[in-house]
Amino acid sequence: MQQFEAQLVWQRGAQPFLDNRYSRAHAWSFDGGLRVPASSSPLSVALPMSDPAAVDPEEALVASVSSCHMLFFLSLAARAGHVVDDYRDHALGTMDQNADGKMAMTKIVLRPAITFADGTRPDAAQLDALHHAAHAQCYIANSIKADVVIEGSA
Repeated sequence: MQQFEAQLVWQRGAQPFLDNRYSRAHAWSFDGGLRVPASSSPLSVALPMSDPAAVDPEEALVASVSSCHMLFFLSLAARAGHVVDDYRDHALGTMDQNADGKMAMTKIVLRPAITFADGTRPDAAQLDALHHAAHAQCYIANSIKADVVIEGSA
């Protein structure tokens, strides 16, 4: 068993609370010492109670799926002899009502654009197989209910 930890800190300070007009800005801290400003999304809680410059949980979920897929893809590509020079993704998460009528992240589309070193580029079937295997092994994708779609290009 492996465990992962994050620390979250939010403080009210002198702002009112019962009127629901308090800041949602907070911070995430991780074991390597990184501190990330976080907040609710301005799409969920209006400004100025949200901080648009901070990472919101929805963005973090989309980034986590994208990152996890990439990390497995790179490992699988290396094992198959495909040298990746550049990997970029513009992932998009869709929040909508799920089958139970609750708001949820219902779909995450990954759009990796990958550059391979000369002579190591996989063919279309190999690339599809790499994405399929990366998705199947991604811990984050295996942990969520949202559909994850890969619209890969190389």
